[in-house]
Amino acid sequence: MNGLSDKTLFISGASRGIGLAIALRAAADGANVAIAAKTDTPHPKLPGTIHTAAEQIEAAGGRALPIVCDIREEDEVEAAVRHTAEHFGGIDICVNNASAISLTGTEETPMKRYDLMNQINTRGTYLVSQKCIPYLKKAANPHVLMLSPPLDMKPKWFAPHVAYSIAKYGMSLCVLGMAEEFADDGIAFNALWPRTGIATAAINLIGGEEMMAHCRKPEIVADAAHLVLTRDSRTFTGRFCIDDVLLHEHGVTDFDQYAVDASQDLWPDFFVPDDVPPPPGSMSNRTD
Repeated sequence: MNGLSDKTLFISGASRGIGLAIALRAAADGANVAIAAKTDTPHPKLPGTIHTAAEQIEAAGGRALPIVCDIREEDEVEAAVRHTAEHFGGIDICVNNASAISLTGTEETPMKRYDLMNQINTRGTYLVSQKCIPYLKKAANPHVLMLSPPLDMKPKWFAPHVAYSIAKYGMSLCVLGMAEEFADDGIAFNALWPRTGIATAAINLIGGEEMMAHCRKPEIVADAAHLVLTRDSRTFTGRFCIDDVLLHEHGVTDFDQYAVDASQDLWPDFFVPDDVPPPPGSMSNRTD
């Protein structure tokens, strides 16, 4: 498939970080992007709003539609999806990027935080996908992409943060089920997950420049997402992709370009299965 020119993407949580990076990569092809996020006015600790994201998307060559949307609210999601379809003439791609995180143990996780993670991650993904599906059925090459991990059901991925793991794996379960449910409609459902930590504003807030130095840039996830979203939706579906593996399969050999600091070791992300090793040479200058 050729690029994303004139395709319309509905992306949750696209005001910053990975969601914005995916939007900018699509905009470089000339895509239309609906930015569905809560940040209408500047956050006191995190940069970026739906409006600054829209400016960046249009500067990159795309068309942007900033929409204030809390994906926990069904009415808001339904209205945002409908507005996107009416504004751009349809929806081709849904990217479920919005997510909440709390890496706390069972006794340390308040139920308010448990509820938030499940409302945004699992329920939000289900809801946004559900509302986009009627429009995706009319698209030529429809895709739904979850920023969620492979379903590697090892206790080590759950024990340190059961609530967060349940919420993220719930997103991946949507891929597993919906890929089969909507196969006859030709809608692809896939998951994408980074091998390493990704340098976002949230990571900078948590660990500052020291933590950021051990991460890759969001562009690695955006480039991998672009590969997924330009594949044939009828043949590339139900996949659980790791960013550097997918890129290597498509000829990428220089992974230093994605490093924040190529002299530093990379910190691995959660949930990457042991039987999915990094591509040859991609971690050769790093220590384990």
